[in-house]
Amino acid sequence: MEITNVTEYEAIAKEKLPKMVYDYYASGAEDQWTLKENRNAFSRILFRPRILIDVSKIDMTTTVLGFKISMPIMIAPTAMQKMAHPEGEYATARAASAAGTIMTLSSWATSSVEDVASTGPGIRFFQLYVYKDRNVVAQLVRRAERAGFKAIALTVDTPRLGRREADIKNRFTLPPFLTLKNFEGLNLGKMDKTDDSGLASYVAGQIDRSLSWKDVKWLQTITSLPILVKGVLTAEDARLAIQAGAAGIIVSNHGARQLDYVPATIMALEEVVKAAQGRVPVFLDGGVRRGTDVFKALALGASGIFIGRPVVFSLAAEGEAGVRKVLQMLRDEFELTMALSGCRSLKEITRNHIVADWDQPRVVPRL
Repeated sequence: MEITNVTEYEAIAKEKLPKMVYDYYASGAEDQWTLKENRNAFSRILFRPRILIDVSKIDMTTTVLGFKISMPIMIAPTAMQKMAHPEGEYATARAASAAGTIMTLSSWATSSVEDVASTGPGIRFFQLYVYKDRNVVAQLVRRAERAGFKAIALTVDTPRLGRREADIKNRFTLPPFLTLKNFEGLNLGKMDKTDDSGLASYVAGQIDRSLSWKDVKWLQTITSLPILVKGVLTAEDARLAIQAGAAGIIVSNHGARQLDYVPATIMALEEVVKAAQGRVPVFLDGGVRRGTDVFKALALGASGIFIGRPVVFSLAAEGEAGVRKVLQMLRDEFELTMALSGCRSLKEITRNHIVADWDQPRVVPRL
């Protein structure tokens, strides 16, 4: 079957993967209301396309933290990619590099920062979980820096792991032939089999629940890399992130895997963008499956978006070629959306190009 859109990879992944692995990637927290909402909320935003504009040339390029990329579509950190495909994070890194975009490597990757750097050139960010042992954190950040990673995406929504019931039912644990490669030498690379989710037990044992804004400041004393705060959903926290020295904000609900009944990220985006007042770039992850979704996020003020599940599902289905195809399909769809909306560059995408169902009835500007 020819694949014509990003969503079609999920069914193929479900067929190919062991149930425990597919469920780990696919599921959300508790009732999974936010998981569904991350997708559904996009359908409550409609276009106001402008016509008769010369769209023979379209420029999708942008810069993120000073790095030039081919499009505002980047790869979010997703853990344990070798469960999806033997080449795991290597394949993802090569696909991102070929597409001219940024890959974010998870702390809990099944390939190390050095491994991923060895795949060749590319702009890469490193997602960081803060462990109770701060020496582990400092060591990891230094290794990422040495391996040429360009920014730290600090996950701030996980003092404890969300309740993911599929993982509890499946007694989720990392398959025996894999390790959390970044922690292998620190005896933190293995996950015990428990009568719960092995990952939840691992997080409870290792991740620091006391993490606070002062740690965002501390991180800046140990690295010169810019810090993106990942997991912001409110104006209040956007302001605090900027005060704490964040170089950017990622509006994220952790793929709806942490606190259920938080809003879809696309619903929370505008509040965060308004609070940031252009002082730092604001990005979004969660629920992006179409080029139209990318356009909607940019129209609401995002500087770019990150995709997570589409990467692991396409990786499971077709390895590196699958991830390349996902990036290419999203790119093509986004370019088409821009053309049909009358936008030739990202700066031409404005709030006036969309209408959201929460908007007040609009007063049509008179010419």
